[in-house]
Amino acid sequence: MAMEQASCVTIDSVEAIKPVTEQMAHMVHCPQKPHLHVFLSCPLQLWKWSYPLFTIMLVYASRCMIEQNLTKLGTEVKSNMFQRELLASQRVHWRKALLQALKDSKLILSTSNQKTWRMNLYPYLCLLDNHEYVDIMLQGLSNLQPSGESLLLMAKELGTRVYNKFCIRQKGHSQMVDKLGRIYYEYLQLLAKDTPATDVLPRERWSDLEGQFSTGPSLLGDDTHWPHVLVVQLGTFFVDLMVRELKVQNDILSPNEERKLIPVLYHMYTFRSNRQVGFIKPHPVLTQMLSGAMETKLTFDSYVMPMLCPPVPWTSPQFGAYLLTPTKLMRTVEGAIQHQLLLEKCQEHELHAVLDSLNQLGNCAWKINQRLLDMIISIFNEKGNEKLDIPPPVTEAPEIPRFKYNDQSYTSTEKAHLKREAVKAKKKVAEMHSLRMDALYKLSIANHMRDKVFWFPHNMDFRGRTYPCPPYFNHLGSDVTRAILLFAEGKPLGPHGLDWLKIHLVALTGLKKRSSLAGRLEYANSIMEDILDSADNPLTGRKWWINADEPWQTLACCMEIADATRSPDPTVFISHFPVHQDGSCNGLQHYAALGRDVIGATSVNLMPCDVPQDVYSGVAQQVEEFRTRDAEKGLKIAQVLQGFISRKVVKQTVMTVVYGVTRYGGRLQIEKRLKEIDDFPKEYIWDASHYLVHQVFNSLKEMFTGTREIQDWLTESARLIAKSGSTVEWVTPLGLPIVQPYHRTRNQLICLIHMRPDTVKQKNAFPPNFIHSLDSTHMMLTALYCYSAGLTFVSVHDCFWTHAVTVDTMNKVCREQFVSLHSQPILQDLSTFLLQKYCSGTP
Repeated sequence: MAMEQASCVTIDSVEAIKPVTEQMAHMVHCPQKPHLHVFLSCPLQLWKWSYPLFTIMLVYASRCMIEQNLTKLGTEVKSNMFQRELLASQRVHWRKALLQALKDSKLILSTSNQKTWRMNLYPYLCLLDNHEYVDIMLQGLSNLQPSGESLLLMAKELGTRVYNKFCIRQKGHSQMVDKLGRIYYEYLQLLAKDTPATDVLPRERWSDLEGQFSTGPSLLGDDTHWPHVLVVQLGTFFVDLMVRELKVQNDILSPNEERKLIPVLYHMYTFRSNRQVGFIKPHPVLTQMLSGAMETKLTFDSYVMPMLCPPVPWTSPQFGAYLLTPTKLMRTVEGAIQHQLLLEKCQEHELHAVLDSLNQLGNCAWKINQRLLDMIISIFNEKGNEKLDIPPPVTEAPEIPRFKYNDQSYTSTEKAHLKREAVKAKKKVAEMHSLRMDALYKLSIANHMRDKVFWFPHNMDFRGRTYPCPPYFNHLGSDVTRAILLFAEGKPLGPHGLDWLKIHLVALTGLKKRSSLAGRLEYANSIMEDILDSADNPLTGRKWWINADEPWQTLACCMEIADATRSPDPTVFISHFPVHQDGSCNGLQHYAALGRDVIGATSVNLMPCDVPQDVYSGVAQQVEEFRTRDAEKGLKIAQVLQGFISRKVVKQTVMTVVYGVTRYGGRLQIEKRLKEIDDFPKEYIWDASHYLVHQVFNSLKEMFTGTREIQDWLTESARLIAKSGSTVEWVTPLGLPIVQPYHRTRNQLICLIHMRPDTVKQKNAFPPNFIHSLDSTHMMLTALYCYSAGLTFVSVHDCFWTHAVTVDTMNKVCREQFVSLHSQPILQDLSTFLLQKYCSGTP
């Protein structure tokens, strides 16, 4: 609870390692002695273990080379220190200016009787100390991207920070924290490793303890969510204050003849989807100061960090996840409150299954794969590697063309070309900065957690799909993020665990997709030399792992297999490694099951087969047959496409057809894949993508006969419901009420409950959202039955994770629950619900 009470957590940035490892290695690099450079390029951790040897080798290095590079390094360090001190002194001035401006504004608001459309913010400016509001504003300034941020988004973030800080303070002032602490301590005994197995669910245990500690304040406290309008207006007030008061001398970084104060932030307007929106952009001077300072600390709100203790179990839609920070059970579009109203109308027992599944996911304990993390950080600080999905710094971005528009030496055509190139380069710089900062956040949080056990509390979106609450670092992340996560609890591999590790490894490589499990295992055994070489010499050996679909997870799996095979007895080797079982295009699986479509079910592995079926390869093969037929008829584009139709080209479109992708969207997806093929003639890309998207849709229509009919029925039902003025609602087989939050409104601050539904969005989104809700229901059922069987279980939507020793059990539960789910009359139940909900009389 201490971390949550702090509201903010400051951690070391992994870039702080860079001046020591990268610059120091460069400083003593001697071209005539390559072995010295190899040694000094090793991670910092090795240096402190080999300090005497390090000292000897420093003496051995060229004295003149050291002196030359020391001078260069000293200049860079002095520049960084100067910029850092300059920024710190400016923050002192900014803090004073904001404090005084806030006091003056509060005085005016407290005495003002003027009535405007805006609500009176004065009471909300008295909830915290003035310096806490200023801290929130300065944190927002530090987090602002060089490219700027939407005013609405920035205001919402500032207002939300005030709300969360106020809620935590209120709980701290009451006796609720003491009561919560006593209940939480007793609750943890249920989750301890040495606690005997019990049939009591975490939610049930917490409810029992609440009954035992019934005296005192309610644990719900007063977490009444502030209206979205209030949060945004409060945040907007702070943004206006920052734009007005934060100033800096224009010559602070470079001489200027005319010295004057300039604003640090600018309020401007830009267009997003043909709509004019407010935008806050930092002055280049501020951006230059922040980048030049190379600050070594990052500050995060405590509720975006992984928890260092197990989450509080969800016991109702109003209570769960974090101990003190208020959290919504269901993520929704801001301003939409229908979801909360539906959840509150539910009987208590109707949501128990959903809440218990969220608790099961959140109670999984994690730890960091430190060996892999150190390797990734070293590459990150050595200018990254795009092939390995480690973004390079912005300094590696292409140079932005500079030219004066009035320069007569350029023709109008050259100016137009340079302008396009400049726009393209600026976009590339912005993208690279965004990717770099995202990786910096993830790796810094992982580094901060390297010696800790931590948890990810979960909630869900309006369709019932579950997500970890911490947004930056979690197991739903990229290949890099997933590779550095391990289960905190280890289990012996058992008789088949090592085989499952090898099968999982082959799946991560993207190879042998149409091979049986036995075939994949045989292939893994045949490449053991490459697997062991990858584990032992990941960056200096044959680098077999680099060409895998998921390279970092592949490398992590190679290391786990190497450790297990070299142990005295692999069956008792304690493994913390998560093994994944991924669905075969789950959307099509649900459609095939709903329509009892035997042919479609066979192509997505719902029917027994000797070898796994791959629907993407099947569609590619069908499209190739169509292409061959058209090429023989003399169709030019079909002839051009010979040899270019592959699984990769059609996969994304096949995967998203069941989630509502249109022919236009599918064409764009295929166009992107064709552009990635170097040998494909670029002048035919539009015609080829247009041709292929039609063939993909035709192929799916032949393979899945019932899918289109079900989709059409869902779409037409939603169109009629929306046209009547209602939003589309339904209830999942687990009893979770769902409503689609799509309304016709231009003002996002207006409460959406009374707005007319957006007919187009309602009808187009119903089929994919309904399938998503079924997919989520299946995952929740699997989670509950895995908990009953004593398994560790987490999911990334349709990809289920567990220990290697329990993969067989999880697979059995997964299949049983899919059959159990589709044994219910799902479409009949939906039809009955829609008739009762939206029809005045029975047709």
